[in-house]
Amino acid sequence: MSQQGKEHKTVGSFRDWLSDNLEIDAIRKENIYLDICRSVSLRDVSYWIEVLFSAGIATVGLVLSSAAVIIGAMLISPLMGSILGNGLALAAGDVILAMRASIKLALSCLLAILFAVLLVSVLPFKEMTPEILARTQPNILDLVVALFSGAVGSVAICKKPKGVVTSIPGVAIAVALMPPLCVVGYGFGIAISVNMVNGLRVARGGGLLFFTNLVAITFTSMTVFLALHIDSVRAKQRIREWRRKHRESGWVKTILELFPESKRLKKIGSLPGRFLLIIVTILTILVPLYQSFIQLRQEIVTKQQENNITSAVRNIWQQEFSNSNDGEPRSFINQISTRQVNQKLMIQLHIFTSELYAPEEQNYFIELLAKQLNKPPELLSLNLIEIPTAQSEILNAIPEEESPEPIITVAELQANFLQEVKSSLLNLKLPPPAKLINYEVITSPNNSMAIRIFYLSQREIDKDAQVLLANDIRQRLNYPSTKVSLKRIAVNPGNIAFAENSTVLQPESLETLDKIASILKEQPALNLKIIANQKPEEATDTNKTRAKNIEDYLESKWQINKERISPEIGKESQTNAILTVSSEQ
Repeated sequence: MSQQGKEHKTVGSFRDWLSDNLEIDAIRKENIYLDICRSVSLRDVSYWIEVLFSAGIATVGLVLSSAAVIIGAMLISPLMGSILGNGLALAAGDVILAMRASIKLALSCLLAILFAVLLVSVLPFKEMTPEILARTQPNILDLVVALFSGAVGSVAICKKPKGVVTSIPGVAIAVALMPPLCVVGYGFGIAISVNMVNGLRVARGGGLLFFTNLVAITFTSMTVFLALHIDSVRAKQRIREWRRKHRESGWVKTILELFPESKRLKKIGSLPGRFLLIIVTILTILVPLYQSFIQLRQEIVTKQQENNITSAVRNIWQQEFSNSNDGEPRSFINQISTRQVNQKLMIQLHIFTSELYAPEEQNYFIELLAKQLNKPPELLSLNLIEIPTAQSEILNAIPEEESPEPIITVAELQANFLQEVKSSLLNLKLPPPAKLINYEVITSPNNSMAIRIFYLSQREIDKDAQVLLANDIRQRLNYPSTKVSLKRIAVNPGNIAFAENSTVLQPESLETLDKIASILKEQPALNLKIIANQKPEEATDTNKTRAKNIEDYLESKWQINKERISPEIGKESQTNAILTVSSEQ
């Protein structure tokens, strides 16, 4: 027997041994092949519903940063069938199955991404939660997880149903195909509505993680299907008979026959060629994955070094400096912070102490720490911040002066109260495009405190966002019964119409200007832009005169400072002036 024949016999023996131990007989192989071919059907309505539901659950889970909700989306795992179909197609050289599985997978990904983009556009808040950020920087470890998951998933599919029930949920969670795909949709949604650069960065990270899982699972499933010899002669014969009656397979075959090279596509190249194709793909994605892995390793090393330094600082201080010579407690550490500057380690130490430390003691601490860290003392710098305690000699040395308690006036109480409200509402953010302009506080002896928020926006804040915003304000004020109301100031409060060849303000225009002027008087932070237009047949500078008349009216009747009014010449062929309110100079 030739050497090639011996190798072929050895491979066949291994396949038989593996199939026997996994209880996969010839009939089971036929059923596996047939089930996977059926699973890539485009006409399965329930599958597309699962894709939508899974994408919706995953997107909401990512926004809420809820691991439990995201796991729920993982359990549905509708994309697994198409990916296993690609693996079996590569193992068997089945071009029809490969095309059907690839088309279904591409359409599924597109549907999930578009649905995620739609959800992101509807949601009022678009924050980068930890669950989203965790899926934007995949590394080699994610590839390893996907390789193992793909292998286990393929084996679980091939085994008889008695063992699948306990293994499939774990496999679906480990593979986690839908969450990274929804991160891509989330990134595109952010790019469209908030920030193009950050959104595309998130989409790129999620896409790399999904593509890593896709390639790894395809590779391992291909290997498992080859090892089990799913594409046996009997299985292929049964598939050929099934395809004669299957419409989708017939359509794919008809499309292939339209190309001149269709005869060469009956088998997807040689087996080594198919392995080479997917291995080259894995090696390609290893480059960005390895870079992320190096960055992760550097962050871990840096964190470990910081922990070691912090531990050394704390141990040395507690052993040598926390107690006085008589054994009484002298100080304790409140906070430790370290940073590296030009190879020099800067240590900032916050302590509470009853006795200040002399420079000699601080230098001795640096010497002990340098010895512990195996560094020269010259490369260490200590910034000791000492906070005296009630028993401190410094505080005891200061004579206490008895002074009468000052009488707080009503005006001071009001000022303190308003300052507390101002501090609580500092950095209050409204959902875009709304912009906070001002607020007013209303108190009454018979009712709870009320606060009214004035904001500038093209549209009303939706009801759900109003509820969330009101709860946020109550938490900031630590006043659960506060009544919160929102009042919108329109960006475009109205236009001023003029008769043709006229610059005189009409009565209805004066009413509009009076309303706008009252808003400007109430809200000093707002400014007004006037864009005056005219038709080509009107006299020259008619638009300038119209803008000046509006400006003069607001100044003379309402005493609106002209510095808050910005007249501009419009380019539209209209006999009007467009008014725009803004909070910028």
